[in-house]
Amino acid sequence: MDSMKLAKSPRVVAGIACLFSTMVLASGCVGTGAPLARLVVEAGDHHRSNTPVSITLTDGTIDLSGDGFHLVESSGSERSVLPVQIERGAPTRLWFILPGETQAGTTREFELHSGWARSESSVEVVKDDKTLLIKQGDASVLSYHHAIMPPPAGESKLYERSAFIHPIWSPSGSVLTNIHPKDHYHHMGLWMPWTKTRFEGKEVDFWNLDRGQGTVRFNRVLSQTSGPVFGGFQVEHDHVALQTASGEKLVLKEVWDVRVYNVGGPDKGDWICDFVSTQRCVAETPLLLEKYRYGGFGFRGAAEWKGDKAAYLTSEGKTRVDGHATRARWCDTAGVSDGQWKGITHFSHPQNIRHPEAMRIWPGVEQQVFFNWAPIQLDDLSLDPGQDYVFRYRMIIHEGKVDVTRTERLWNSYAHPPVVTISVPQARVRSPVNYTY
Repeated sequence: MDSMKLAKSPRVVAGIACLFSTMVLASGCVGTGAPLARLVVEAGDHHRSNTPVSITLTDGTIDLSGDGFHLVESSGSERSVLPVQIERGAPTRLWFILPGETQAGTTREFELHSGWARSESSVEVVKDDKTLLIKQGDASVLSYHHAIMPPPAGESKLYERSAFIHPIWSPSGSVLTNIHPKDHYHHMGLWMPWTKTRFEGKEVDFWNLDRGQGTVRFNRVLSQTSGPVFGGFQVEHDHVALQTASGEKLVLKEVWDVRVYNVGGPDKGDWICDFVSTQRCVAETPLLLEKYRYGGFGFRGAAEWKGDKAAYLTSEGKTRVDGHATRARWCDTAGVSDGQWKGITHFSHPQNIRHPEAMRIWPGVEQQVFFNWAPIQLDDLSLDPGQDYVFRYRMIIHEGKVDVTRTERLWNSYAHPPVVTISVPQARVRSPVNYTY
């Protein structure tokens, strides 16, 4: 990472894995001596189900010079072995999946051991000359485009675009996103430009590309990670004003941190994906995001999602009829693909600006599905030079219609994660906030 420090550090992650089900320790792991540390996970007020958790490791808390690590949970005579990933950086974090069901108000204890462990599943990132593909086993989850995508034949060159995600696949393999739809050629699956902005006293629209005022471009890959707990990447984008007094000018530097956790899958019917955008104005003057009905995190659903084969539902019970310009903690976007209902539930993190966030939802029954987290619906927002602005979202990519009870449980695990306490000789660390990165 360069001196701008948009992300805390590049991710250099060591992954150590073993079977994700109950097993005898000796069947898959080495290094079964005295534990390096003991971890206690407190479920708190919420029921947990296969929940990604992490804890920050302070300098020198644990000797991380070994080749690998794993967790062990004992229950009677059986010892269950869990995959671990160490996310090295500033700070360093230890990640694992809290397996199975954990009731509210309960605790679970684990031992951290050194030594590699056999892995039977992982999340992998594959890079080629156009995309970064995230896969869980043999199943594709999402594809990020670092190469420029040309516009449809006969359309303006202004519509060319990089720095977007498409497709997002359902666990059964259906495509859930759309790009270059005829009604909005600038819609690009999942993407994040601002719309009504003012820079150096002049209007700049980074969203509606055909206006020729602004665009967003991929700059470089900062890191990519594959492992038994999660796989993902960090990429850097440039938000460029095209018509300033001095010509093109770089206005925002943005880092996307995208990761998919090794939970769910084709046999379970869902995936969990985290999306974090960190933005900094690198110009000498602020970028003013003016109050407007849309701009920011945008999602364009599959082309066949329309009419009675499409639906929205928010955490406040709103639908496509009455959801636009309301605020919510989560919103489900869904439709019928390949003959079956499936969708994506979008979570907004409580630390986000103006959470619960306002939303742009297309109200027309015959319109296709478009969704936007739009904090600028409420008021202007100034992105001042030298400050980081962080937008955190989680997506639950699912088969079937949304299950509200389960969605609330998953949202609580995102917004209010379990507390993890680690104890080692002469040290003790407590980390209640596990998802701020």
